[in-house]
Amino acid sequence: MRTRGKQFSLNVAMIVVNVIIFFIVDITGGSQNTLHMIHSGAANAGLIVDEHEYYRLFTSMFLHFGMAHLANNMLVLFVIGDNLERAVGKIRYLLIYLLSGVGGNILSCYLEYRQGVVTGSGGASGAILCVMGAMIYVLLANHGRLEDLTVRQIVIMAGFSLYFGFTSSGVDNAAHVGGLICGFVLALLIYRRGKTKTADPWEGQW
Repeated sequence: MRTRGKQFSLNVAMIVVNVIIFFIVDITGGSQNTLHMIHSGAANAGLIVDEHEYYRLFTSMFLHFGMAHLANNMLVLFVIGDNLERAVGKIRYLLIYLLSGVGGNILSCYLEYRQGVVTGSGGASGAILCVMGAMIYVLLANHGRLEDLTVRQIVIMAGFSLYFGFTSSGVDNAAHVGGLICGFVLALLIYRRGKTKTADPWEGQW
């Protein structure tokens, strides 16, 4: 007999993966060592465009520059990620998380390359903002409220995240904005109110 408490949480799994990768990278060379982070798969516009290392658009989503960077991202993901997963289903949640994260990195790479910026960037922030963007659309589709979340809460949370990003140095704001927009658009395309739970073949199987 399956119980709700024993269901597999993809959101928790994503948090665990991010934490494990962080400690592996930190132990092997330092999570605040830019050169080591680039060697570990951080985004770098020059390497992505000139050397065709497109995998960095994906791998950089799982790298974090320091414990504070990791903690902030994982806290936000823990707070709202489960809500989005329950609303759209596991497969759609995974698609939104990964595709929006990559989409945000593509925008960041494009802008950095045009500006001649050569640096390393990483973090799940773009994917975290994509979760916020997707959650905003889901809440709007549900008349502004779903479970214990309201659209006002998520908009304020996203606003603060963007504000602190734009007022801080060394933050990949393009990835944040790109992730937020991609998350909203993807949710608009794939979320249908009241139909996702029966459409998700993973639901209740873990």
